[in-house]
Amino acid sequence: MLQSYLPATAIVALPQPYLLFLGDTTEASYAKTAFGLRDWAPKLCLGEYACGGATVTTGLPALSPAKAYAMGARGLVIGVANSGGFIPDAWIPSLLDALEAGLDLISGMHTRLTDVLALKAAATRLGRRLIDVRQPPARIPIATGRKRSGKKLLTVGTDCALGKKYTALALARAFKGRELAADFRATGQTGILIAGGGIAIDAVVADFAAGAAEMLSPDAAADHWDVIEGQGSLSHPAYAGVSLALLHGSQPDVIVICHEPGREFVVGHPTFKLPSLEETIDLALRLGRRTNSAIRCAGVSLNTSRLDAAAAERLMTKESERLNLAVADPIRGGDAFERLVDACVT
Repeated sequence: MLQSYLPATAIVALPQPYLLFLGDTTEASYAKTAFGLRDWAPKLCLGEYACGGATVTTGLPALSPAKAYAMGARGLVIGVANSGGFIPDAWIPSLLDALEAGLDLISGMHTRLTDVLALKAAATRLGRRLIDVRQPPARIPIATGRKRSGKKLLTVGTDCALGKKYTALALARAFKGRELAADFRATGQTGILIAGGGIAIDAVVADFAAGAAEMLSPDAAADHWDVIEGQGSLSHPAYAGVSLALLHGSQPDVIVICHEPGREFVVGHPTFKLPSLEETIDLALRLGRRTNSAIRCAGVSLNTSRLDAAAAERLMTKESERLNLAVADPIRGGDAFERLVDACVT
C-alpha cells in the first residue's frame, strides 16, 4: 500500500489568493517562485507588486497591496529566490505596506520572516500572519541507503533555475494523464506552495539532507511513480551538496537532465562554465549508482523559451539524434514530449 507522506511543511489554509512580490529583482531566474506560481497555480495569483528598480515582470497586473486586498487577495508571496535567500532592507517598507493593507506574508526565503523585527512587530500589532514554508520537519533521520519499493524519477540540472521543477510537474501530470499512479514531490519553496507539501531540501542540515529525500519518496506500490523535483546542479560551485544529497536519497530509477540552450556560465558565478549534457549525464549516473545500481537516463528536458517554435524543434531533433536520447521541452509538449514520457516509463 502506498504511504502518502505529508511532512510538517504541508501547507494548510494558506491565505489565498496571492499577490506576488518581486522585490527589486533584475534577474528573471531569481523570480522563479513568482513564475512558478503564475504558471502552475494561475487561479491563485491576482497580480504582482515590486519595489523601485525592479525590471522583472510576470506579466500579471501590477497592483498595490491595498488594491490587491480590495480585489480579494489575502496573502503576499515573496516570489523571489535570490542567492542566499535573504530579505534585503530595501524590501521592508513594501512588505510593511502589505501588512498594513491587510495581507499576510508568505515566504520561502532562508531568512525567516519572524526574524525581521520590523515585520514581526507590525504583524503582531495588526494581527497578521508571517508564514515561512522553508521550514523542514522535525526528526529527519540520517539516510540508510535502503532500496525502497516503487519507482522514482529525479530531474537533474546543468545549473540552477532552468526547468527542473517545471519538468517534474509536467512529467507527473503526463503520468497521471496516462492513468499511472504518480505524485510530484516538492523539494523547494515554490514546489511546496504549488503542491501543498514537501521538504525544502536546502533548509535541511547537511547530514540529514539525503534522509529527507528518503522521507519524501517512501516505499510505494510497485507501479507508483514519485516524480522528485531536482535542486541545484552536481557541478555547481555552491549548491552541489544539495544536488548530491537528493540524488543519493531519492535513489532514482530514472533521471531526466534539464538544460537551457545558450547558457554558457553558471548563473551568479560567471567564471564557471556550465558542464555539457554528456558530462552531466555521466556524472549523475556514476554518482547515482551508489544507491541505485539500475539508474538510467531517460532523456533531456530543454528550456527553449528563448527560441521560436521552429528553432526549438530543430534543436530538439538535432540533440536527440546527437545524444541518442529523447529530447523535449515539456512546456511546448507535442510529440517530442510524448517520446520523453515514453522513455521514462518504459
